[in-house]
Amino acid sequence: MKDFNFYAPTQVVFGKQSEEQLPQLINKYGGTKVLVHYGGGSARRSGLLDKVFGLLKDSEIPYVELGGVVPNPRLSLVHEGIDLCRAEKVDFILAVGGGSVIDSAKAIGYGVPYEGDVWDFWLKKDVPKACLPIGVMLTIPAAGSEMSNSCVITNDDGALKMGINSDLCRCRFCIMNPERTYTLPPYQTAAGATDIMMHTMERYFTQHTDMTLTDAIAEAIMRTVKDSVFEVLRNPEDYRNRAQIMWAGSLSHNDLTECGTCKDFATHRIEHELSALFDVTHGAGLAAIWSSWARYVMAENVSRFVQFAVNVMGVENDFSDPQRTAEKGIEAIERFYHAIGMPVGLKELLGREATDDEIKEMARKCCHDRKITQGNFKVLNQDDVEAIYRLANF
Repeated sequence: MKDFNFYAPTQVVFGKQSEEQLPQLINKYGGTKVLVHYGGGSARRSGLLDKVFGLLKDSEIPYVELGGVVPNPRLSLVHEGIDLCRAEKVDFILAVGGGSVIDSAKAIGYGVPYEGDVWDFWLKKDVPKACLPIGVMLTIPAAGSEMSNSCVITNDDGALKMGINSDLCRCRFCIMNPERTYTLPPYQTAAGATDIMMHTMERYFTQHTDMTLTDAIAEAIMRTVKDSVFEVLRNPEDYRNRAQIMWAGSLSHNDLTECGTCKDFATHRIEHELSALFDVTHGAGLAAIWSSWARYVMAENVSRFVQFAVNVMGVENDFSDPQRTAEKGIEAIERFYHAIGMPVGLKELLGREATDDEIKEMARKCCHDRKITQGNFKVLNQDDVEAIYRLANF
């Protein structure tokens, strides 16, 4: 078991009516003028934005607003937000939405105090040294960005989707009311559950084996999401199961399930090129890639896949044939993805197979022209990444 340093500073306010604590939380963390950052029209149509604006007005907290965040959030809107915050002397950002809105808010937070182009951080030309404080009112449980140190942005110029990590962007607080997720469409609910499970799976598949408690936490999160998503797809206003998914989303990406392990985010990196090139839903892209990654790397540690098959997917252990048990686990999660409306290959995801040129271009970008590798469970070079895209191209 690896030594580790666990840091999770975000204050979580969870439950019904939790929005009412917004003004006190902003005051607690030093906000005197707020950028309210959000996505499309759903936040307004649901009445949540009116609720937020009303709370700020009643508490005499000045604010400006910037909507328009889209899935795979764009650098162009980040630049617009940086300019707005500087012009309006904003000192606190409130993200109202899911992972895309939160990541866009984090990027704006990095950019306001930085004299250069904020994209420098993603190009590794510089590292963040400051970030405006950020709070979250979560409406889409999926990305876990509300408690993570990660920020993923897509550069409109060149279709580049890249992430950076720094504790400077960790949110000061997150307000979570599961009732705010009742109106999520089934596809978005399923894609969110897939992303939550994948954040856990990419920490679970490791070569470090002496971590019984961390494994048990990870397995419980995966089983809970797997069970709860069916309940909320049947009944979108199932508060109990919406709450399980919402809390699992935060726990899956606040580093708890990597304590003592070495995470492997190869599937995420491979998927980033899919959503950058084709603008697909991130969770669906993960589902389309994972089983091909799994079959490609399984020989590195078959017993790990056996443990996943038995403890998470409920497969009966065939002690005489570990390879077959491991394969049954992969087949089981493919059935799960199909049952909730997720794809398990690129043709299902895109409506067609990816072309040879598209596969080569994605692999090239993923490994930065052979300058970097991906993953830890099995270290993948550019040829490996290309092979995984080809395995998934059905």
